[in-house]
Amino acid sequence: MFQDLTDKLDGVFKKLRGHGKLTETNISDSMRQIRRVLLEADVNFKVARQFIDSVQEKALGQDVLKSVTPAQQVVKIIQDELTHLLGTSESGINESGLPPTVIMLVGLQGCGKTTLAGKLAHYFKGKGRNPLLVASDLNRPAAVKQLEVLAKQAGVSVLSDLQTTPVAICERAVTHAREGMHDVVILDTAGRLHIDETLMHELSNIKEKTNPTEIFFVADGMTGQDAVNTAQEFQQRIDFTGIVLTKLDGDARGGAALSIRAVTGKPIKFISAGEKLEALEKFHPDRMASRILGMGDVVTLVERAKQAVDEEKARKLEKKLRRQEFTFEDFFEQLQQIKNMGPMEELIKMMPGMGGKTMKGLNVDEKALVYVEAMINSMTIEERQRPNIINGSRRKRIARGSGTSVQEVNRLLNQFQMMQKMVKRMSKFGLKGMPRLNF
Repeated sequence: MFQDLTDKLDGVFKKLRGHGKLTETNISDSMRQIRRVLLEADVNFKVARQFIDSVQEKALGQDVLKSVTPAQQVVKIIQDELTHLLGTSESGINESGLPPTVIMLVGLQGCGKTTLAGKLAHYFKGKGRNPLLVASDLNRPAAVKQLEVLAKQAGVSVLSDLQTTPVAICERAVTHAREGMHDVVILDTAGRLHIDETLMHELSNIKEKTNPTEIFFVADGMTGQDAVNTAQEFQQRIDFTGIVLTKLDGDARGGAALSIRAVTGKPIKFISAGEKLEALEKFHPDRMASRILGMGDVVTLVERAKQAVDEEKARKLEKKLRRQEFTFEDFFEQLQQIKNMGPMEELIKMMPGMGGKTMKGLNVDEKALVYVEAMINSMTIEERQRPNIINGSRRKRIARGSGTSVQEVNRLLNQFQMMQKMVKRMSKFGLKGMPRLNF
């Protein structure tokens, strides 16, 4: 989502680094360019002005101007200020002293509340909790049905009743949760296309009856400046406790999403990018600042790897590598783990130096992995374990079964053969240069 902002900031930084010595004049010129970039990215004008004033004040300090690397110092100041703008430190979820912890989701219609409810349930279940989803958007039967489908996918319970009122079902849900040993209750409330008295009155009543531990304002990252105005209105009327940014996989400019925290003073708790239940991350201001500035996000990349990689399988694979027994079955398992980490393009952007304009022109073909998977699936068990037996007729059969060509099958076999030779070569040196695969 922040690609355009990243690209333009990268251009400003390059000009800044091009100056052998920084002066008040070229720093001021750079600040004007950054201010324009922020405004073009839909950052609230007051937030942009405060941000630039703070950066300029620090950048004009004598320690920076007399530094050996003044341009790098200025970039570091911008990174620190951007982190401060986004919230300084990670904000955890507040827990109720007496279960259940009630989380109420609020926001306009179409902002992604129902999908987020399913993702939160999946997130808590992964933490060993027993969440309960509550369908209180009774004006839209489709929303109730959607939540029931998401609950089934996440493997959690859902409470729904089209014959009652939103306030009544939310109030009943808290009692139901205590009786059913549910320690987290997620209320999927109704939204409107715009803020009205009926909606606010309903949300206020739900808040009063359920006394939620957390109220998350769900902000659609695609809505631009209107998201800031909506957030302010919800803050005044409902006084939410945290923000969740959704649809960050879109192509909107993204600046409005950055402004909400600064304007409301409320912490960003989660970010959501994608439709899958796993596509939910705890928000870390410092990591997001690094991503926006094109510096990557290695910590999140490692955390995703830890979640995706089966440690026991990793140990077995390492032993196989040492014995030179790497097969297509092992390769297939590795592909599945990579897919579980998320889209390849997103993973590449988390690597330092791979953000901004570096990614321009680099097309990551996700379908290539699908074709490789299809080719391996078209092999017999014996062929996966002993690729050397795959002759001409077998290659034709694999190509037909996977919807690919014989040339693509040949390419896969050649690449796999090269991989085996590399492993064999490293084995001669005791695999000393090979990193351990268990995280």
